[in-house]
Amino acid sequence: MTIIATIDELEAIYSAKPVAASTVKEVARITPDYARLIKASPFVALATSGPEGLDCSPRGDKPGFVRILDERTLAMPDRRGNNRIDSLRNIVRDPRVALLFLIPGSGTTFRVNGRATLSADAELLASFAVEDHAPRTVILIEVETAYFQCARAIVRSELWNPARHVDPKSLPTPGQILAALTAGEVGGEGYDREWPGRAAATMW
Repeated sequence: MTIIATIDELEAIYSAKPVAASTVKEVARITPDYARLIKASPFVALATSGPEGLDCSPRGDKPGFVRILDERTLAMPDRRGNNRIDSLRNIVRDPRVALLFLIPGSGTTFRVNGRATLSADAELLASFAVEDHAPRTVILIEVETAYFQCARAIVRSELWNPARHVDPKSLPTPGQILAALTAGEVGGEGYDREWPGRAAATMW
């Protein structure tokens, strides 16, 4: 196995210079066109870093749930989840974050790198309330770089092609995975049976 151990070795393999379109798209603000991508997206992957290592967390909500406060600042509600708060712990200790926005049906993805803080401001939390349920915190992101990603990964993966969708019945269920990991002490058929109702009652 050949391991690439230096930047010189890496650049010798990728010797072609980036084309202009791959560099001029990167800016330090949310442009009007980039704002349209954010407002259309119902799903974001949030990457954070902390003493224990890296974390990448899925964030989904109604399209446009990441709010544009100004061209350099985004706000994202932290909706109810599993209470591990891995991403939030990381942000408190290391503010560096990266966001990857996906837009169903579009090959274009959108990326933001920046620094985040957590807010528990009552008025801000209330502004994100859904069905009278406000998030416990809002993640504020100071934009350092923003740019769209070309569609090659989406096209290659056929991510939005219904004909390529996986039958959920061919995959292990969360209950089955938990039961296998805990010798049946956690999870099982009851977990899977009760999850839809539990999720619906705690969605927001």
